[in-house]
Amino acid sequence: MKVGFVGWRGMVGSVLMQRMEVEGDLPKHDWTFFSTSNAGGQGPMSSVLADAEDLEVLSSQEVIITCQGGDYTKSVYGTLRAKGWKGHWIDAASSLRMDSKALIILDPVNRDQIDRALENGTKTWAGGNCTVSLMLMGLGGLFDHGAVEWVTSMTYQAASGAGAANMKELVAQAGYVEAKTDGSATALDLESRVSELLRSDEFPTQSFGHPLAYSLLPYIDSEVEGGQSREEWKGMAETNKILGMDSHIPIDGICVRVGSLRCHSQAFTIKLKEDLPLDEIEGMIKEANNWVRWVPNEKEATLKNLTPTAVSGTLDVPVGRVRKMNLGPQYLSAFSVGDQLLWGAAEPLRRMLGILEERQ
Repeated sequence: MKVGFVGWRGMVGSVLMQRMEVEGDLPKHDWTFFSTSNAGGQGPMSSVLADAEDLEVLSSQEVIITCQGGDYTKSVYGTLRAKGWKGHWIDAASSLRMDSKALIILDPVNRDQIDRALENGTKTWAGGNCTVSLMLMGLGGLFDHGAVEWVTSMTYQAASGAGAANMKELVAQAGYVEAKTDGSATALDLESRVSELLRSDEFPTQSFGHPLAYSLLPYIDSEVEGGQSREEWKGMAETNKILGMDSHIPIDGICVRVGSLRCHSQAFTIKLKEDLPLDEIEGMIKEANNWVRWVPNEKEATLKNLTPTAVSGTLDVPVGRVRKMNLGPQYLSAFSVGDQLLWGAAEPLRRMLGILEERQ
């Protein structure tokens, strides 16, 4: 297939390139790499970079993968379709997720929907929100069995989820504090000095707008009606679209940015439709896909396997801390973590390209 790739140098694009190299995807296709700033320059695989605004070259592609972001999608996608382009558009950005002509792709969870959409002529595919995709990779078995009445998800999202500049700023913030503190000071004096630095006008906050190192940010994305952030709104909207639910499952929670560089974590409260034994719940979760990992609710197993440190750079999605809550036998707690740059971003796009290849 003739495949165009826009945004291959960005963080998600770079992870996608790595995955395609590891899986041997690159030699299978005729690639054109596009650039928004360096058309004519040297690209991957000894290619010459095409202009990402050149509609003629874009129109010659059978598939376009973009990790360039929502602004690029808004400026190009509609015009390209209006000019009659009938190829497949695979997008990492959020711009098209809720479009009626687009399907949110997460094939270990909704492959049946993807197949039906292909048969019905769908050509627009959007990667889902990172925490939604990771939740469904971890808890998909419960949804598959119709066991879930509602879910709250309290997220702990890594700096890299906000972009490369934000990831670098977190490291810069930590370095700034380290350079200006005395490790031999008492604990209270050290805390006082760190707090002083975090509140100073000189503290580096150009990307986040506020200190993240040694702190957290309890708001992600823009405000929407009802007091939610847009990141929180996506939880219910995208989950139900991915699952193809006729009757929506309520999903809510609070999304928080924390000082992890990579990998998003989530704490869940789940209301089950009925009281199910824990061994049945374990079976549902473990059997949902090849990447979910069950972690026994034991201290050492949890600390070893249920952290960003354990899963960064892997496709594993561990689920642990599963127990019945004091709220009642139908209430379940769980904790999960996953690499948001993989299942939360790049991997569904790579796998969608593979599905299109299979159907040629």
